Amino acid sequence: MEEIKEYEAFIKKQELCDFQQSVKWAKVKTLWQNEIIILKDKQQNIIASMSILIRKIPFFGHIMYVPRGPIGNLYEEKVLKEITNQVKQMAKKYKAFVLIIEPNIKKEDETFQNLALSLGYKINSKAIKFEQEIQARHNFRLNLENKTEEEVFQNFSPKTRYNIRLAIKKGVIVEEKNETGIDEFYELMQETGKRDSFRIRTKEYFETILQEFPKEAKIFIAYYKKEPISAIMIMQYGNKMWYLYGASGNKNRNLMSTYLLQWEMIKLAIKEHCKIYDFRGVSMEKGENGGLYRFKKGFGGDFIELIGEIYIPFRPIFYFFYKIAKKIFCNLRYILYQIRIYYEK
Repeated sequence: MEEIKEYEAFIKKQELCDFQQSVKWAKVKTLWQNEIIILKDKQQNIIASMSILIRKIPFFGHIMYVPRGPIGNLYEEKVLKEITNQVKQMAKKYKAFVLIIEPNIKKEDETFQNLALSLGYKINSKAIKFEQEIQARHNFRLNLENKTEEEVFQNFSPKTRYNIRLAIKKGVIVEEKNETGIDEFYELMQETGKRDSFRIRTKEYFETILQEFPKEAKIFIAYYKKEPISAIMIMQYGNKMWYLYGASGNKNRNLMSTYLLQWEMIKLAIKEHCKIYDFRGVSMEKGENGGLYRFKKGFGGDFIELIGEIYIPFRPIFYFFYKIAKKIFCNLRYILYQIRIYYEK
C-alpha cells in the first residue's frame, strides 16, 4: 500500500504525468489485468514507472498495453532498457503476443525515437483516424502556467469568445453534479452517440470513473431553463486537467452551451493551479476542416502530434493476424451499430 502511494505521488510530480498511469485507472478498466513496473535508484527513490494493462484476446493470447506511459527519465538508456527487460519477462509469464505503448512523447522527438528503435521497438506514427490506434495521436493542449483568466480568454478565437458570451447572455447555467448528475449526463451521451454515429460506454463505466477518482473526476451539466442541454466529464490529476467526455442534446444547440462548459472547466483548471488543460484527441481524417478540430482549436491550445504506437511483436505472425481481425471486427461492429441507429430513428 505504501509503495502504491509512493508510485501515485511520483506520477503526479512528473512532466509526463497522466491519470491513465494511475492504479485507479487500471481499476476502471475492469476487463484488464494490471501490472506495475517501478524502478528505483540506490537511495530507493522512484526514477521511472509503468502501468501495464493486460488482456487475453481469444485465439491470439494476451495483449499488453501501456496508455500514456512509461513515466520518468525515459531519455537515459539504462532506464528504458531496464523497463524493457522487465516487460519482456512479464510477456513470457503471460505468453503475450505483443506489447503496445502509447507514450506522451511528441512525434518530432528523434532522441526518444532512436533510443526506442535501438532497444528493439517498432514505431507506427501514421494513424490519422481514431479507430487506427487505441488513443488519438493528435491533441490540443492549452498551457495555463502563470496565465490569468483574461489572458487565456483573449487568446481564444473571436468566434469562440462570441459563442461563450452568447451562452451566458441567453441564460445558460453550468452546475457541478458528479454522481447526482450521472443519469442526465448519460442521457445526453446517448443522444450525442446517436446523432454523431458513434458507440458510447455503458453508464456503469462512467460511474466507475467517479467511484475510483472521487476527488479527481467531475461531471458538470449546462442547463437552460432548468433543462439539461449539454454535459462534460473532466479529470484533474497532478497539475493537469483533461477533458474526458462531452455530450449535448438535440435541443437548444444554438445556445452554444458546449463552449461555455469548456470555458468554465478552463477557469476551474486555472483556479486549481493546473499547468495544462488537455482537450485530448482530434481525428485528422478531414484535416483542419474537421468539426472537432475547429472546435478545440478555437480555445487557443497548442496542436500536439504524438509519436503514436511503439510496440514489440513477441509473436509477429499472431500480431499481424490480430490487426486484420481487429479491423474486420471494428468495421462489422460499426455497420451493425449504424443499422440499429437507423431503425431506432
